[in-house]
Amino acid sequence: MAEVPAPHPTYRLIPSRFPPIGLFDTVATAADLAPVMELAGWTNDRLVAERLARLPEAEWVYGRANASIVMASFLHVAPGGMRFNGADLGAWYAAASLRTAVAEVGHHLRREAAATGLPELTRTYRTYTARLDGRFRDLRGRAGPDLPGLLDPQDYAASQRFGEAVRAAGGHGLLYDSLRHAGGTNAVAYRTRSILDVTQGDHYAVTVQSAAPRIEARRIAP
Repeated sequence: MAEVPAPHPTYRLIPSRFPPIGLFDTVATAADLAPVMELAGWTNDRLVAERLARLPEAEWVYGRANASIVMASFLHVAPGGMRFNGADLGAWYAAASLRTAVAEVGHHLRREAAATGLPELTRTYRTYTARLDGRFRDLRGRAGPDLPGLLDPQDYAASQRFGEAVRAAGGHGLLYDSLRHAGGTNAVAYRTRSILDVTQGDHYAVTVQSAAPRIEARRIAP
């Protein structure tokens, strides 16, 4: 399986309801992290403290801009995990274009609207660009016939096993086809120190309807 560089730049959208907290941005040493996390209340969440312990200290990032955004993606994990990571430790998901990133969050926003019985739902996201260093296993065009189950629309069991095996073997991450945007490319990065030049960009209001496929993304003026 080919390993290739990730596209540059990559785009990640994060709901603005989760404000950026520069907890790791200004910490000078790894020894300072535990007391700073305690003061900030991060260790009130037992799972966050446990996940930090699972992340090798060599992969803690701190003392640079938006380090907290990177660390949060690994320490705050969706119940049940995501497509290529389990529930024990997160990863950095991004897309090769802003349009693909919007399609991805719009899909999950529509599922939320349908699950809660709302005909329409709008949420504000802030964008981040990043450079993903290293070599990524290229699943594009292969995850269907060659690697069955990795892009199942609903079941993440096979893809989580595959992704965690790549992580355990020291891999940087994966590139794969977007299910939400035809022709789009997504990336998942497993190494925090390979997520570089993280820069906050514009805010977008994303609106979906539970019964229609259209996604509206409106840039919010600063």
